[in-house]
Amino acid sequence: QIVAPALNTCFDKGLQASLRRVGREYEPMSTETHFEIAAFIWSICNLLRGPYKRNEYRKVILPLAVLRRFDCILAPTKAAVLKAHAELKARPETIIRHKLSQITGHAFYNLSKLDLPRLLDDPNQLAPNLNSYINGFSPNVRAIMERFDFGTQIARMAEKDLLYLVIKRFAALDLSRDRVDSVQMGYAFEELIRIGAEQSNEEAGEHFTPREVIRLMVNLLLSPEKDLARSYVVKTVYDPACGTGGMLSVAEKY
Repeated sequence: QIVAPALNTCFDKGLQASLRRVGREYEPMSTETHFEIAAFIWSICNLLRGPYKRNEYRKVILPLAVLRRFDCILAPTKAAVLKAHAELKARPETIIRHKLSQITGHAFYNLSKLDLPRLLDDPNQLAPNLNSYINGFSPNVRAIMERFDFGTQIARMAEKDLLYLVIKRFAALDLSRDRVDSVQMGYAFEELIRIGAEQSNEEAGEHFTPREVIRLMVNLLLSPEKDLARSYVVKTVYDPACGTGGMLSVAEKY
């Protein structure tokens, strides 16, 4: 779900193309739409020209795409989470995490009063406030941002007077689930990876498995499970190297 990208027109085209497999049908998916979403996000790189080399753009674009996705997903429940946290502060950490995750409907949450749009209200404190906002996330999201080493890029953009402009562009981007479902987000993020890999003279396949390969793997894995047609049957799929979560999202649609 983080990965998984705002031209209003590109979001409103809906899902058009359909992907078929033996005996079943995937939900429609517009390849044009996710290309447009990724292209719009990558166009923000124009702000980075000069201080950043082309092969460095992804150090900014990928973590901010992920961050904005989390930001949009948590927006509807933010007030409820802050209120509940104030009431639960004295409780054990495990209980707090469980209760807040119940409120968000996801396995993550944020305890900061800020979000990307509100960060723009104080341009002079944008860098420290952005770091504080990221630190307000649940541990699992903080671990993702630490892997991106995004704090280094925050400092670098702030030094080059780019941070406000870049955050402003991302804050205007609607990556809510009403606009971009999980499958679309996964495709768009993979396209961002592909563009970044090309500009770094790498193969995109080094970073994610192509969707046609994923569909084949899911078919091989689940086609023997004849009882899946029954509504009460639940299957658990474990992908120890899930990356952008492609196999999990395709399996969910099976």
